Amino acid sequence: MQAKGTRQQLRAYALWLLVLVSGLPAWALAASGPPALRDYEVDAWSTRNGLPHNSLRDIAQTPEGHLWFATWEGAVRYNGLDFRVVGRGTQPGLRDNGVGSLYVDPKGRLWLSDSRGNLGRKEPDGRWRFWERTASWPQALIHDMAMDSRGRMWLLFEGHGLGRLDPDDRFEYEPPPQNLSLPASFPRMAIDAQDRIWVGTMGGLVIREPDGRWHRAPAQWGLPEGLVWPYLAPDATLWLTADEGVYEVRGGRPVLVQRMPGVGHFTAMLRDRNRELWLGTENQGLVRIGAHGVERLPAGDVLPNGRIASLLEDAEGSLWVGANGGLFRLRETLFTRYTRKDGLAGDYIRAVMEDRRGDLWIGGGGGLDRLDRNGAIAHVPVVAKNGDDVSVLSLAEGHDGDLWVGTFADGIFRLRNGQVSTRFDMDEGLPSGHVRAIAVDGTGVVWAGTQRGLVRLGAQGLMPAPQVPGLPSGLITALASIDGALWIGSVEGASVLRGDRVERVDVEALGGARSVFGFRAVGRDVWISTDRGLYRYRDGHLARVGLEQGLPMDAVFQLVPDRQDHAWITSNRGVLRVAMDALQDAADGRDLPLRSERYTEADGLASSQGNGSSSPSAILRADGTLWLATAGGVSAVDPARMRRYADRRPPPSVIEDVNLGNEDIPWIHRNSLPGGRRLSVSYAGLSYLLPERIRYRTRLLGLEDRWIERGTQRNVEFIGLPPGEYVLEIAAAHPGGAWSAQVARWAFRIEPLWWQRSDTRGAFALAFLIALWGMYRWLLRRYRTHNQRLAELVDERTRDLQAQAEQLRAVDRDRAQLLERLREQAAAYGRQAREDVLTGLPNRRRFDEVLRRDIAVAQRGSYSLCLALIDLDHFKRINDTWSHGVGDAVLREAAALMSADCRAADLLARLGGEEFALLLPNTTLDEAVAICGRLQDTFRAHGAWAHVAELRVTFSVGIAECRLDDTPARLVERADAAMYRAKNQGRNIICFDENPPQARL
Repeated sequence: MQAKGTRQQLRAYALWLLVLVSGLPAWALAASGPPALRDYEVDAWSTRNGLPHNSLRDIAQTPEGHLWFATWEGAVRYNGLDFRVVGRGTQPGLRDNGVGSLYVDPKGRLWLSDSRGNLGRKEPDGRWRFWERTASWPQALIHDMAMDSRGRMWLLFEGHGLGRLDPDDRFEYEPPPQNLSLPASFPRMAIDAQDRIWVGTMGGLVIREPDGRWHRAPAQWGLPEGLVWPYLAPDATLWLTADEGVYEVRGGRPVLVQRMPGVGHFTAMLRDRNRELWLGTENQGLVRIGAHGVERLPAGDVLPNGRIASLLEDAEGSLWVGANGGLFRLRETLFTRYTRKDGLAGDYIRAVMEDRRGDLWIGGGGGLDRLDRNGAIAHVPVVAKNGDDVSVLSLAEGHDGDLWVGTFADGIFRLRNGQVSTRFDMDEGLPSGHVRAIAVDGTGVVWAGTQRGLVRLGAQGLMPAPQVPGLPSGLITALASIDGALWIGSVEGASVLRGDRVERVDVEALGGARSVFGFRAVGRDVWISTDRGLYRYRDGHLARVGLEQGLPMDAVFQLVPDRQDHAWITSNRGVLRVAMDALQDAADGRDLPLRSERYTEADGLASSQGNGSSSPSAILRADGTLWLATAGGVSAVDPARMRRYADRRPPPSVIEDVNLGNEDIPWIHRNSLPGGRRLSVSYAGLSYLLPERIRYRTRLLGLEDRWIERGTQRNVEFIGLPPGEYVLEIAAAHPGGAWSAQVARWAFRIEPLWWQRSDTRGAFALAFLIALWGMYRWLLRRYRTHNQRLAELVDERTRDLQAQAEQLRAVDRDRAQLLERLREQAAAYGRQAREDVLTGLPNRRRFDEVLRRDIAVAQRGSYSLCLALIDLDHFKRINDTWSHGVGDAVLREAAALMSADCRAADLLARLGGEEFALLLPNTTLDEAVAICGRLQDTFRAHGAWAHVAELRVTFSVGIAECRLDDTPARLVERADAAMYRAKNQGRNIICFDENPPQARL
């Protein structure tokens, strides 16, 4: 899209210029520069996501932060989550749905044009104004708009000339001269600093001078024949595209900057805040020219095979692309990823290692690859006896430069100069072909960890491990040579081999860790990664950092310190980044809970699932970059870019809708509201980087002065506000970020109801007093008149009335008691309808209601949803052995334990008997398995069940993840089948749909 000169873009370039002159060191400038195009995440929207049309002619962003899109079915406003269409059928309504161009002027007003020559403008206060075409206006599409230095809006009509709307609303149409035909105009024009109007056409460039003269571009400029069109950048630099070349206008004449043969016609241009030039094409995708040279995002892969009509850089630095096939957004990601698409043999990566030459070796399920210093990937053949590529689990470099490769089932390979020179397998005496860890000690001896303990490999070949008491004899999961000692991790904990002595590091006694995944020396400490968090070993003493200290997950695979005094920690749920000082404080029990930052696929990771029990699974390379093995490829991050990536401004908050009762009201122009009606206010934080994670808080001055946290809730309701003056304030923040200083604010007044007005109340009080005085006078006169006649009847009637009053009081008491019993029964029936009597959990009826709702939400929003069916093992044996009373107590205790470990969004229900259901929204299958594993750990850690010391309770789990075509019955059926498979596999295990059951926990 042509730059519109908005205030936001000017501020962005001003900030960039400030950086240029501030004298920052070269490394800081490099760290703050843009990444390569491959490091951008591409998001896409189409009519399936709420757009009314897939062709976007123009894009604009208004000062408050909303994005606007021009389509053939109206103008579309976007807040990051919802598309709102403004067209002929809305209020206010456009004059035509075919929107041709958008423009944000220096006053923050949004202008739009349509296909019939009409013009509209949205003021910052929300009001719309329209200029409908008259006889003097061409009835044609307005291609483009631009405002000159005098505030005059110039309009480029398709197949006609120019129109001009003056600030006093006068319109003038200016056809081109006879010798300059504009029927073949291109939808791009620009107004330079001298108010010259540059118009692109299919037959070359046309210029209108400020004095009204028209002429073609001079021949001496040397522009090629055919399509030429202009672009005015936010820094007022004028650019031209002609044929396959890009020109910058310097000193009044174009200078060729880049020629790109084979790209075809350029259709859109943008120069971003990093001074990178983006170019959209007719059918060849997107091109960027900048610090990384010429980069291309071709059509047909992510972008459609069609025209890119518009480009916009938003206030957060993301690039928006409007094409004939939908809307696209390119945003920088922190991580670079390499996958099968980039040339790797497979995406499931287990180990990464940098050799002394600077090449990166990548091992995984597809075999072994090498990424050289120039970025080229080459597959290195390491084949099993059957001729297939081996599955690589571990890598190490010997002192002689040879590469040692441990495999899943084929032993150990030794590579010299990239060629296999030696192989060690079970035929050569290797106790197992399964090798998850290899380490080279200071003397050059190669140590390998197998399923059956340690082995050594040296110049003499394969040697058994030293016969030292205490060495683990089972599966070895991690090895590291640190300060002359060999650190050994296994499924039985951690050990250290020092000469002929083995020291056991009892991680299980402190926090219950069993499996050890990695060791890392940091200064005088050794950090141990386990299935129960991190352990710090210092001078023979252990300290732990786990869930209790603020670590967001149990199992962590490897800790890697960077050169900015931070540690990066891999796991199955993303990568954590934490300051080393904070990690040390947490290990010492200070400054808790531990504060960390977690990064996932949304930040560019190939997969949130890292890999443990293989090595090295994460490394710091010589250039300071961090490389990680994941289940979806290998990922890399440059910690020096963190400041650029993490320094995000808080999202500005805006009020979008106000509903009074059941009616939307024009709240911007209305601040007096009637009382006694429900008031609902919808709001949004205008950030387009993970907007679903934005947090909100509100406060209503006049009722309360404190802020109320709303989480991710995007609306607030007030019912029965008393009359008075109020100010509603709304603030937004990114997760873990600061609250926005730009809060949304709305001042309004609640009018009193007629009976709440002071004059009405005074009139009622006066009328009541007068009536009371009149009644008193009437009764007094009546009393005096009939006193003698009724004197004898007074006592008798008084006694009758007292008796009747007592009877009425008794009846009233009986009625009140009856009503109270009825209310209690109604409440009990309501609970019984949706609550399990024994455990207090939701029952089958409540579960079915929530299941239908969550499946619909997950399928509509493409969210993850998992269902776990839990069945207590051998429950009938409990009833038969210890009585049904003990069985009921076990059910209640089991329900309490699982409820305590569930998240707030989860639903735990008892379906009947010993069967429970756990519904897990926004949860992947891997996360669901981890959650059920924690529940099984909780059951194992529980003491005597139902006060029976010898009683132990376990359960079997079947898990199924919701698919797009799932119904509630089908999802339950798949989870039930997985649960019965777990029963048949021996109980106390977790099985999930369409996968073999995991090992017994």
